[in-house]
Amino acid sequence: MFYHGGMGVEYREEPCKVALNRVKGMPFAWSLNPYMGCVHRCTFCYVRAFERRADRPSDHRYGTSIRVKVNVAERLRAELARASWRGEGVAIGAATDPYQPAEGRYRLTRACVEALRDARNPFHVITRGPLIVRDAELLADAASRADVSVTFSVPTVDDEVWRTTEPGTAPPRQRLRALRVLVDAGVRASVGMAPLLPGLSDHPDSLARVVAAAREAGACGIWANLLYLRPGTREHFLDCLARDWPELLPAYERLYARGAYLPAAESAPVKEEVRRLAKQHGVRDRRTVARRAPASDEQLSLLTPA
Repeated sequence: MFYHGGMGVEYREEPCKVALNRVKGMPFAWSLNPYMGCVHRCTFCYVRAFERRADRPSDHRYGTSIRVKVNVAERLRAELARASWRGEGVAIGAATDPYQPAEGRYRLTRACVEALRDARNPFHVITRGPLIVRDAELLADAASRADVSVTFSVPTVDDEVWRTTEPGTAPPRQRLRALRVLVDAGVRASVGMAPLLPGLSDHPDSLARVVAAAREAGACGIWANLLYLRPGTREHFLDCLARDWPELLPAYERLYARGAYLPAAESAPVKEEVRRLAKQHGVRDRRTVARRAPASDEQLSLLTPA
């Protein structure tokens, strides 16, 4: 067991029985998470809902205990080598950020990427962590052998909204600089504006700032999803909202009165505005290196629930 000094985070080094988890109803067949739990502690994190269903803490305690799957790369290589493996796409980081600070010590995500590269297996990485730049050359090598892409989650470039709702993450502009490094290395890297928060990061000027910043960084694509609040996430997020922006609480209670998702009448115009802005700013794949045909941004938008 390893403790990260000064952050009050417990790291539990535990082996895993399997590396790949079967996924249904998504544009990828398998997910891979070298770590479970995330020190980013975003107030809106959808994984809090999964934690609650598993009878684990979904409130402020989430992110204080991280499971480190110390043998995950070895298990992954064994699973990729099976005669029954069909080389289906793998999403890395669908449940927890694979480039959170623990990766700096354990390098499990890197070891998994190496395994996928060696197997010439397609994969997609979802992250808020600029630490990924350390693996830029490795990701470029993997992308020369299979369909590989990366999504950086950047829902806002507003400092107040970022600091308040994503307390453990790197600044949005730092993520965009990391995106530039990957694109320059030949990796298809896009921006996911997820989750957009009603009244905080969904107004047109806020959307335009993110799209413009993504274009400046060289993003190969951009998409958006709105916040959704399942039990576990809902209670924690609304408690934080009542503390930080109490004037918005009645509007959220009205918007989410019927369930976890915003009504289409509220969410569709925001997504359409992002698509319009992307077209206006010319956000598209501008890499000059040889590349494989990527999945569409509409498909990739399903990788990060919001």
